[in-house]
Amino acid sequence: MVEYRIDRRSGVATYVQIVQQTKQALRLGLLEPGDRLPTAREVVAATAINPNTVLKAYRELEREGLVEARRGLGTFVRRSLGTAPADSPLRAELHAWALRAREAGLEREDVAALFTSVLDTHFAESKGDA
Repeated sequence: MVEYRIDRRSGVATYVQIVQQTKQALRLGLLEPGDRLPTAREVVAATAINPNTVLKAYRELEREGLVEARRGLGTFVRRSLGTAPADSPLRAELHAWALRAREAGLEREDVAALFTSVLDTHFAESKGDA
């Protein structure tokens, strides 16, 4: 089961953080079709956020077809995303790289900027090409 971590200083809406973390868990194979998401009550107990925020996030995930609410049973994963398992060798390489970046004195934001720059270079969507 996924455990949500809310960063109140991030500037990202709380419900969006829940959506993003759920999608990340789906991409990494930590959540699979049929798995139950934590109930709103469980998320509220763990994070001290408003239950309506959790429900808003779950409705967004449902709208995207990733989960489905089953009355009286909970919210369940309908489909997964991506193909990057949590135990991928690439994850180990990325972990080692992040450790070297930290040892070199880079801050989290510096690493994020570098990584985003590389992603943009290698995974740029071609604009105007169809």
